[in-house]
Amino acid sequence: MNRIKDLFEHKNKGILSVYFCAGHPTLDSTADTLKALQNGKVDMVEIGIPFSDPLADGPTIQQASATALKNGMTLHKLFDQLSNIRHDIHIPLILMGYLNPILHYGFEAFCKRCQEVGIDGLIIPDLPFDQFKAEYLKTTKQYGLEVIFLVTPETPEARIREIDAYSHAFIYAVSSASVTGAQQSFSDAKQAYFNQLEQMHLNNPQLVGFGISNRATREAADAHTAGVIVGSKFVTLLAEKHNAQEAVTALVEALEQ
Repeated sequence: MNRIKDLFEHKNKGILSVYFCAGHPTLDSTADTLKALQNGKVDMVEIGIPFSDPLADGPTIQQASATALKNGMTLHKLFDQLSNIRHDIHIPLILMGYLNPILHYGFEAFCKRCQEVGIDGLIIPDLPFDQFKAEYLKTTKQYGLEVIFLVTPETPEARIREIDAYSHAFIYAVSSASVTGAQQSFSDAKQAYFNQLEQMHLNNPQLVGFGISNRATREAADAHTAGVIVGSKFVTLLAEKHNAQEAVTALVEALEQ
């Protein structure tokens, strides 16, 4: 069974998924960051593929991506770093990246390499859902990769249900239609959106991302969904601490305050 599916089979509330950008803060920090997150009882990790024009990302992750590229991170380098990672890491791993570098690598070659190194799923924010169904669904299925799609408060219910029908892992519920970034609290409108998703009784669990930074935002999301995805907050802590274990400890503390 795919590790993402296995996670949700055994845990349906309070899931914590964490994002970091490969190559940030240093080129060779990928393995140490993954080990620190697993040791910190994080349930799942999204590894960001750095890109020069990350449309969905706010300034924190844009800066991390720029640093990673400056450090020399490439997809080839990342796959090399991940080649033996499954000796130590057993939690689900997702690659999150934009379509351009993946197509440059070659979509099927990319999927094949993901399977070889033990990647469980993909998030490609700028891949249109209809294009995925028409051009890429068969290939991702062939290599056992779950593709996770984003929905926002502006996504029509019919589209959410269509995404749900084609998903076999979870749905990434974006807390707003803007870019990523830590927030101190969620508005009533955003909490109503989480409640709306809950009331749709979708087949796939939902994780909330964009804005999770403390106990208030985590609990607001947890109340209606399976859990949260933390990105900008952890990326900021990594940049500040330059030590993955210390950054994970600080993140856990922040989510409890």
